[in-house]
Amino acid sequence: MGIGYRDLAAILRDAIQRGDYAPDSTLPKQEELAEEYGVNVNTVRKAVGLLEAEGLVTPIRRRGTVVRARPPMKRLGADRYAKSKWKYGDTVAFIADREVSGREWKPTDQTQTVSRIEADAEIAEALSIDVGSPVYERARLVKDAGHPTHTLSSYYLPEDVEGTRLVDDTPGPAGRGGGFLVLTLQGLEPDTISETVCSRMPTPDEIETLELLAGEPVMVLQ
Repeated sequence: MGIGYRDLAAILRDAIQRGDYAPDSTLPKQEELAEEYGVNVNTVRKAVGLLEAEGLVTPIRRRGTVVRARPPMKRLGADRYAKSKWKYGDTVAFIADREVSGREWKPTDQTQTVSRIEADAEIAEALSIDVGSPVYERARLVKDAGHPTHTLSSYYLPEDVEGTRLVDDTPGPAGRGGGFLVLTLQGLEPDTISETVCSRMPTPDEIETLELLAGEPVMVLQ
């Protein structure tokens, strides 16, 4: 009995995970895989489509099916917010993650857009203000070696941040110690941080901004 496309996908998946096909290398042509495993090209096409949906490979015009690189990025967790990093040092959260991952970084890996908006219900509840009240949104995009890794947005009361680096959209953190130190100098030193984590499928805007492949989920921290 011949193998099906799911069986072939499992074989190729194992080969990728073993390192038989290195990151950024190209899988053999579909016709070659069909001959090697004694299946038709349609079976190969469906198997490769399954791996693409899993985010293991991506088709690139004039190159073929390329194995996706997966840099060893780690998230430091709660320690990324330690005062020893931003108050007594000069390490903001995304830099702490890079350092623990052994990845190079530069301040301009973070860019931001600052806008004055009206608070929606979620923002209003978090800041204990009325819906529709003015707030500053500081929306950041972080990249690693030119590739997006995550976005993050923070919301501030105008009276707390006007005239500070938190309303400056210059690329990079908001100065030494980042936003936490800015708030501290305003008499608003962060004391307690809590996070909730969930996963979901991305919105169309997130797919475009983060350059996601079909079927690739996102992790959401709030």
